[in-house]
Amino acid sequence: MNTHFEQLGGESGIRALVDRFYDLMDTAPEAATIRALHAANLKVSREKLFLFLCGWTGGPQHYVEKYGHPRLRMRHFPFAIGAQERDEWLWCMDHALAGHDAPDELKTFLRQKLQQLADHMRNQPE
Repeated sequence: MNTHFEQLGGESGIRALVDRFYDLMDTAPEAATIRALHAANLKVSREKLFLFLCGWTGGPQHYVEKYGHPRLRMRHFPFAIGAQERDEWLWCMDHALAGHDAPDELKTFLRQKLQQLADHMRNQPE
């Protein structure tokens, strides 16, 4: 059975997904609030998400090797993340996944898991 990492196309597939995600965040008005939380240059954010998603999808644990345990909520706590920020992040990921050449069942599964993960990142009341 192939891992999600393999079904997404390995490192090149994950890189393409991350690049599409951040290209959308950088240009889409629908992502303006979440974009404002990021540095002007998205290079570091792109790399960290790529490293994280490789391991999260069952591939090499690049993020853990470089930064240690992800502790996502703790690492995102300095940023005000409410429902709008969550939804904008998910909008970018949903559209990035939509254009990815992965099985539809996998996209549905990943959207569900990423919804849960993004909701867990919220640190602001509604």
